[in-house]
Amino acid sequence: MLFGRLTPVVDARPDGVTYVSAAEPLPAHPDTWIDRLEHWARVAPDRPFLAERDADGGWRTLSYADALDKTMRIGSWLLAHGASVERPLLILSGNSIEHGLMSLGGMAVGAPTCPVSTAYSLVSQDLSKLKGVIDLMTPSLAFAGDARAFSRALALAKARDIGLITGEPTPDATPFSALLATPISAAARAARAALTPDSIGKFLLTSGSTGTPKAVVNTQRMLCSSHEMLREALPFFKQEPPVLVEWLPWAHTFGSNSSFGLILYNGGTFYIDEGRPTPAGIATTLKNLREVSPTIFFNVPKGFEALLPHLESDPALRKTFFSRTKMFFYAGAGLNQSLFVAYNELSARETGAPVPWTTSLGSTETGPGAIINVRGLTRTQIVGVPHRGVELKLVPNAGKLELRLRGPNIMPGYWRRPDLNEAAFDEEGFYKIGDAVKLAEPGDWDAGFIFDGRVAEDFKLATGTWVSVGPLRIALLNQLEPLAQDAVIAGPDRDEVVALVFPNFAALAQLAPGLPPQAAVRDARVKAAFAEKLRAMAAASTGSSTRVTRLALLTEPPSIDRGEATDKGSLNQRLLLANRKADVDALYSAEADVNEVRLSQEQLR
Repeated sequence: MLFGRLTPVVDARPDGVTYVSAAEPLPAHPDTWIDRLEHWARVAPDRPFLAERDADGGWRTLSYADALDKTMRIGSWLLAHGASVERPLLILSGNSIEHGLMSLGGMAVGAPTCPVSTAYSLVSQDLSKLKGVIDLMTPSLAFAGDARAFSRALALAKARDIGLITGEPTPDATPFSALLATPISAAARAARAALTPDSIGKFLLTSGSTGTPKAVVNTQRMLCSSHEMLREALPFFKQEPPVLVEWLPWAHTFGSNSSFGLILYNGGTFYIDEGRPTPAGIATTLKNLREVSPTIFFNVPKGFEALLPHLESDPALRKTFFSRTKMFFYAGAGLNQSLFVAYNELSARETGAPVPWTTSLGSTETGPGAIINVRGLTRTQIVGVPHRGVELKLVPNAGKLELRLRGPNIMPGYWRRPDLNEAAFDEEGFYKIGDAVKLAEPGDWDAGFIFDGRVAEDFKLATGTWVSVGPLRIALLNQLEPLAQDAVIAGPDRDEVVALVFPNFAALAQLAPGLPPQAAVRDARVKAAFAEKLRAMAAASTGSSTRVTRLALLTEPPSIDRGEATDKGSLNQRLLLANRKADVDALYSAEADVNEVRLSQEQLR
């Protein structure tokens, strides 16, 4: 059985506020992730827990029994060298066996870790975000597997009097091997025994709308309840240990809490994919997927998009990939309906029936999932119903239903930010996630909810008409496929809605071969293709709030330093519009710029 049962119970109040929860209770669950590690070390000691490529290209594996032993050795060393809740360990480098062990080692002894996006160290030019993280977290130690690649970040940490741990011996750092050689101490055993559901397991960073890193406190209660919820929503995890082949960063909640936690909680195996859904990185992912078939495939929409043409053209890859994949799970952004249909058709041809899809709605602050689709997707917009143990509060707000959340999976707050915590929760203790939802089918609560945009992003046109930014952005990207990678919507207090578009230059090369990006966005053939898609969207729209009349085609990618994007590729709408105000203003000027596409009044009729 792939999907469990979640029955919404609805309490509509006279003031317009509606409360929704699952009729089915959340079962009792372990207190900590370390309980689960100890369980699998007893029940399946030799089963591979983590696997990654070694220097020769083979798979290096870590068993559950070995993971527990190494976890406690690392915890013993961390305690002896000053790691604590107040002075945690920063993990600077990306997904690896060592990263996983460092995270569990700190967690096991009540000295939580804080994984940092690798982009803060490797992509950022001024290390400003990393400096902000250090100021906020006051770490005692910092770990990077590759000392050379992370040399700038390690030098910054050293200058701040932070102890260094690296994968290989270096003059200024303790080698990771020294931690593994540490005897398990009585202090570590006592710290492990003292863990409770309220113990902080880790800190995860999120920038939100400001671009300034905030640290979300992840308690053991959050980590465990989230996965007990997921087991009830998708009970096939109870029946067969899951297998993942995945790249999603462990510095983010999707890769860290959802994927890594899924494997640990259910005794599965995680094959670490060092690839990325980019032209340069996809080859590594393809190599891994040719060898290992996942039982469930998690990804962001861009990952599904990057993989699709290779599945279509490579029968051997397709055969391995679909041999035991029982479900697709996407999150992090809206999935294009045509991509959804393409995978359904492809999987049906390969296996005889489409592989079911699901998705979820949540955030770093919600552990991550709060709402999940347990019917299987028929439309990509349906995010589902509340998990067991989660309460929804739907508050009327500017013509929408603002979503608020309460449950054991919700964070207790942001680390050292009482000012933000006061604003983050309402008077009943519901977390104000900032999203809006609406029923997928009017009057049918079982059909679940549709994501209805971010409340703070919506705006009014000069006419007083509300623009629902989230749904409009998804509609625009669907319309512009395959010419656009991403877009942001603009137009508060203006007469028309406009957008800043990041083009898909591979698609543009099909229209204007041989041109560099700066020339491609000015090419008449490219602009005509965009204009035709805008015209079709306008023809199907219901008015000015559901169409986009002008586009600026941008060649400068979103900047991580300026907070415009994360290393997963998600965009910060508010900061992008603030940073690129000149591009927005130009769209409303009388004269069109060379990189703009505009519909005439005649085309809008």
